[in-house]
Amino acid sequence: MAIVCKSVGEIEKMRRSGRVVRQVLESVIALVAPGVSTMDLERAAEKKIRDLGAKPAFKGYYDYPCVLCTSINQEVVHGIPSEKRKLVAGDIVSIDCGVVLDGFYGDSAVTVPVGVISNDVRRLVEVTEQSLYKGIEAARVGNRLGDIGAAVQEFVEAAGFTVVREFVGHGIGTRLHEDPQVPNYGVRDRGLKLHEGMVLAIEPMVNAGAAAVRVLEDKWTAVTQDGKPSAHFEHCVAITKDGPFILTD
Repeated sequence: MAIVCKSVGEIEKMRRSGRVVRQVLESVIALVAPGVSTMDLERAAEKKIRDLGAKPAFKGYYDYPCVLCTSINQEVVHGIPSEKRKLVAGDIVSIDCGVVLDGFYGDSAVTVPVGVISNDVRRLVEVTEQSLYKGIEAARVGNRLGDIGAAVQEFVEAAGFTVVREFVGHGIGTRLHEDPQVPNYGVRDRGLKLHEGMVLAIEPMVNAGAAAVRVLEDKWTAVTQDGKPSAHFEHCVAITKDGPFILTD
């Protein structure tokens, strides 16, 4: 496992790419409404990325066709934007975006309600977002990877939800996916020790029902096996001597 620790200057470059991701997501979130297609979101995101002087990280990555992943309701991750897929009131849509700017990557995801959603689904979204920050809080020098995963898992399971295990977070830097993998489950004080300069994409994917998922025939879209909804949040986080520093906020 080759862990690449970043310098202060490199982290600042990643902060700039992270800001671009945040601006893109904010512009896309503003468009989410009933009747909007996921391809409408895709086109807006690609234009914003180009306008900000960055390049999309996902498009062409292992032949993925789009700049966004847009995953609706029971879709967990890697949903492909489509003209045919229209948002409906009561849906939730997880929007995942990555960019590369000056050679460094940024990657972030958010789950957004479409109009009014049920209380149960709203709680799923809120718990998933809160679990991300529990994981971030554990991303400290001297802690271990298991501390991040355990912080997410304990919070999610205490709320009555489940953590997806087939998909995990990752290191990030001059490549979209670097070592180490960052599971959203684990045992405290186990696993790789965290060092200053590591940058991690922490991304809980949380299901309302069972944890099991499957991938559809498009070879990308992952869905819950039981058809119940799933939510996804992600930030890139630098581990510094002063604590975790969110780069995509």
